[in-house]
Amino acid sequence: MSDRTGPMTGWTPPPPPRPQVFEGRYARLEPLDADCHAALLFREFAGHDGLWTYMWHGPFASAAQYHRWARENAGLDDPMFFAIQSRDSGIWGGVAAFMRIAPDSGVIELGSITLAPSLARSRAATEAFFLMMAWAFQAGYRRFEWKCDAGNTASRRAAQRLGFSFEGIFRQHMIVKGRNRDTAWFAVTDGDWPALKEAFQVWLAPGNFDIEGQQIESLSDLTRLVRVSSDPGVGPR
Repeated sequence: MSDRTGPMTGWTPPPPPRPQVFEGRYARLEPLDADCHAALLFREFAGHDGLWTYMWHGPFASAAQYHRWARENAGLDDPMFFAIQSRDSGIWGGVAAFMRIAPDSGVIELGSITLAPSLARSRAATEAFFLMMAWAFQAGYRRFEWKCDAGNTASRRAAQRLGFSFEGIFRQHMIVKGRNRDTAWFAVTDGDWPALKEAFQVWLAPGNFDIEGQQIESLSDLTRLVRVSSDPGVGPR
């Protein structure tokens, strides 16, 4: 845990992330590869143009157009994109990235998240984010960020459910697709992580789900005690 009140004695900047496979009980993440993943991802994204409302990119009119975007963005160091697969269904249904990576400050962000309806609100999606967070803190990062358009209520609720503490709204922060964006900021610090990691492990345990796959104890309830602050703009969930 880093010292928030004094000099950073004994602290060493962590390494930047590298392309790697993350394997969990419910999710598998691979570095995004246009030839391996683009067609499969587009099949899940097609017909759901609302997924791109708050994104810098999209919507995509064709599989070829999405393939082109994937080819141009796969292999970047920052953002570093990963494709997400549900191990239960075998479906590749999401993308997420490490981004705004600042090893010298020990800060990294989880962003550019796109989840098809087939993956959204699933154990696989939650575990995918957990695996990325776990890597970051194990590597030595002090702060793990989540940012979104303040109008994106679903993303703000997701951040809160995952245990990110709300830190405020940056007004008139960006212009995205010709629209003003106020940005909601959330973060988990290395001091929060041990208790939050335990909450994730309890939620992800097979015994926390009934035979139909429905959760017994909600992740929101487990992370509520860890969050330093909650988002007043979305309320409890």
